[in-house]
Amino acid sequence: MCQSRLKWQCRRGMRELDVLLSNYLERQYAASDSRHKAAFRQLLELPDPELMGYLLSGENPADPDQAHVVDYIRGSAKT
Repeated sequence: MCQSRLKWQCRRGMRELDVLLSNYLERQYAASDSRHKAAFRQLLELPDPELMGYLLSGENPADPDQAHVVDYIRGSAKT
């Protein structure tokens, strides 16, 4: 998928989500393996309330690859 399209999909209705998702795209996406790239793209298709639950409220996705990406995003937000 085109990087500019992913960047557009990172723009959400909430600034906190925009920042978290855009940072992952800019800093980690290119270095990720194909499974984690696919998991990130799947996360971008989720509705904002579900993403907020994962990234801001500590909920965990059932999919282990998505959970890995969520953990990375959460961890990078703390640094």
